[in-house]
Amino acid sequence: MQQDVEINVPCSGPEFQTNKEYFRASSMGLSTDMSIAKKKAMTEARAEIATAINAKVKSVTDSYVSSYQQGENDESKSRYQSLTRTVVEQELSGTRVICEKTMKTPDGKYKVYVSLELAGEEIMNAMANRIKNDDKLRIDFEYEKFKKVFEEEMSKNAQ
Repeated sequence: MQQDVEINVPCSGPEFQTNKEYFRASSMGLSTDMSIAKKKAMTEARAEIATAINAKVKSVTDSYVSSYQQGENDESKSRYQSLTRTVVEQELSGTRVICEKTMKTPDGKYKVYVSLELAGEEIMNAMANRIKNDDKLRIDFEYEKFKKVFEEEMSKNAQ
């Protein structure tokens, strides 16, 4: 009878997961061309980070708007969401590679494993700056309250 065999996947494990300070994602790309394998891995990891940030920031803005902005309408929420998409697109260029391993398979293909991170604080600051530059949102925006809600949401990652 065969035993289960543990597989050690490069660039994975607790130190490569999102926590209260960083959004993180790991991925693997496979190709006969090493640079294409790396591009695949990087693209997939960035997409994963973008998805996580969008979900987190939606949660933050929903909480912020409902807690601190009485009488705010759906227009405010949609302005926040639109602003979020813009910020995420711009900030993704700031991701850092925290792990990269390249392997060659027996059939000559390349497997590239990567793990990327992006500081939550960078996202929060970029959001705050965007909000301050928006004529309608700026009127009722309170940075300290927004920061508090953002940090509370990021702390949920640490559990």
